[in-house]
Amino acid sequence: MEKVTETLVDALKLALAEPGQQRLFKSGKLAGLFAGRAGVNAEAAARALRDGLLEVVRTEAKGKTRLEGVRITPRALEFLHQHESPVQALRDLRTVFQANRQALPLWLDEMRRDLQGLASRLTEEAQRWTHRLDALGEQVEAALRRAEAAGPQLPDGTATAVPWAVEALAYLDHRQSAGARGDCSLPELFAALRDRCPDLSLPVFHDGLRCLHDRRALRLLPFAGPATAIPEPEYALLDGAELLYYVSR
Repeated sequence: MEKVTETLVDALKLALAEPGQQRLFKSGKLAGLFAGRAGVNAEAAARALRDGLLEVVRTEAKGKTRLEGVRITPRALEFLHQHESPVQALRDLRTVFQANRQALPLWLDEMRRDLQGLASRLTEEAQRWTHRLDALGEQVEAALRRAEAAGPQLPDGTATAVPWAVEALAYLDHRQSAGARGDCSLPELFAALRDRCPDLSLPVFHDGLRCLHDRRALRLLPFAGPATAIPEPEYALLDGAELLYYVSR
């Protein structure tokens, strides 16, 4: 399972680095997110589709082979953040400390049976290691509390005016830390927020964005090309002669 997760993380990073539609599997000289259709790659690809980390946007037949075109979803960013964030690393480290501390009495009993003449010395050594592990465990717990408590800072009154502001800013932070290229589009941010706030409507979303922009919590950025080229124009915000279509921290 660790190898499957590792393969999945690598594929999602590749999808994140190259925005837009990509092939699910490599085919001959044609690049794809997964190197093959068997083994670990097949399991990782199936998990990505099953868990909604990738979505199929196009399929075509090439002989007896079906080629799928996919794109990354907002859930994939949360998945990458969960598996590579400092908080997750600290949690893993805490598990190691706990497992070692629980194994300490068994290790001590075995040593006492084999080396009765060194019982006193071994007991003192075990106590020193216990104190060290306890001290390290307390440091990890404190670091976890600080990391989990730290979140996007909002100007006074913003959380009341825009109840989903923390979720929006956290998503932009996770997206940046995961290595996403380019600014986040408004359709992408709206889709990510709807997972947590299913009752959020587009007009309320637009009003909240303007509020966060005015309070300098985030920046709304214009669409660079012609208006006719905007993929989902209903998400754009009109600001004078500009169409605001992207957002950044």
